[in-house]
Amino acid sequence: MKRDQDPTADREQPPATDEATSRTVDLLVKQPPDSREHGDDARGGLRPSRRPWSARRIPAALTALVIGAAAGILLFDVVRVRAGQSAAAWRTRLADELATRPLDDVWIRVGAAVLTLVGLWLIILALTPGLRRLLPLRTPDERVQAVLDRDAAALVLRDAAMRVAGVSAARVRVGRSRIAARAEVRFRAQADVKADLLATLLEQRDRLALARPPRLTVRVRPRRK
Repeated sequence: MKRDQDPTADREQPPATDEATSRTVDLLVKQPPDSREHGDDARGGLRPSRRPWSARRIPAALTALVIGAAAGILLFDVVRVRAGQSAAAWRTRLADELATRPLDDVWIRVGAAVLTLVGLWLIILALTPGLRRLLPLRTPDERVQAVLDRDAAALVLRDAAMRVAGVSAARVRVGRSRIAARAEVRFRAQADVKADLLATLLEQRDRLALARPPRLTVRVRPRRK
């Protein structure tokens, strides 16, 4: 029998690219999750997502309803006058009041103040994003928006606080710029529990990948009997 012409066919070696890929995967798996997250941030892999803007459906609907109703009633009365009928009593009285009352009248001032407050409210709604209950997250793409509800973030942090040894009860409130955590200590020294609780909550806060992580304040007290 003849031997094979290619003696290396029986012992093929995997390509070098496969070995490099395997080593890269091993390094990524062995790398701690915290370092991977911070590394992505440093290289620009994760970017703060923009805060979503509220549609303002209720204020827009109320404003449109009030303006539309007032314009419709006024237009109906103008059409009546053009048709040869007398003007409505409310429009005649309103015109007389505006023509005869001085500018320093109480009702004129009250009406002007109300209209000013309504105008300022509408301007603030138009210039602010709203949705204060949502916290923006970091995303790998600027076109992607991700948010986290503040109540959900508080629940995650509270669960992390309850896993600290010595904590019998915990309460966490998440704001836009501050996270306030309070815990009751059942055993262990309060200083040790506070240090462990602070470290645990800081780690959990970083895992949430918030675009602007709020500052954290921790308070502990003995358990009430």
